[in-house]
Amino acid sequence: MEQSSTSALLQGTVLDLASDVVSALRGGDHARAGGAPTTDGAGGNIARAAVRVLGADALLPTTLLRVPPDPGRLAVFREAVTAHPPRADAAPTVVWSHWAMTRALRRLDDPLPGAPAGDEGTEPGAGWLEDAGWQSLTHQLAVLAPLALPGEECAVSRVARSRPVDVARGFVRAVRRRDWQQAAGAGRWLTLLDGVPDTLGLETGLDFVRLMGGSDPRVALQLEAARLMPAGVLL
Repeated sequence: MEQSSTSALLQGTVLDLASDVVSALRGGDHARAGGAPTTDGAGGNIARAAVRVLGADALLPTTLLRVPPDPGRLAVFREAVTAHPPRADAAPTVVWSHWAMTRALRRLDDPLPGAPAGDEGTEPGAGWLEDAGWQSLTHQLAVLAPLALPGEECAVSRVARSRPVDVARGFVRAVRRRDWQQAAGAGRWLTLLDGVPDTLGLETGLDFVRLMGGSDPRVALQLEAARLMPAGVLL
């Protein structure tokens, strides 16, 4: 029962954090939305875990819009990075998510302890993604949607740029399966890719995903990011 309660609390915290990010991306008050997060005890553990779920997107308003991060939220983000480095046997998506979070801190000139300024660590490999079928590729890219940023240069973005048709196929499949979170993540990538088939009707497709799944803050976050991509400028 306690584990179930903790899981429900984490899920709620993730949704609250995603809602705050969406509010900021839409021009809301990111600093005050949801109040200051706790960093101590069980509440702190939940807050850090929620940040890990959203990954670098927890700082997306700062990355895309240069909205100053709330100091308390930035402290939790930094703790989430330093307290939970990937294990040696971690899945590639976990390793990449950690790398993206470290890079987000670097953009704020806030490197990790002991790391030179501007150093986000050695970029992980992406061979596992290069060989993936289009279904798996889309799934993995949706998980790594925080890496879908204007001007972002890394191995994952290079793989995505080399396979726009496969990502488009995956987007259509996700919509048909009503997997709105995957569809939104894939759509976010597609807004950045050249060579996306005109027949896809991406803008209409994203509007449909918004209509059907936009009440989920995690879906709305990806859709707002996709909307802002053409105008986005990284720090």
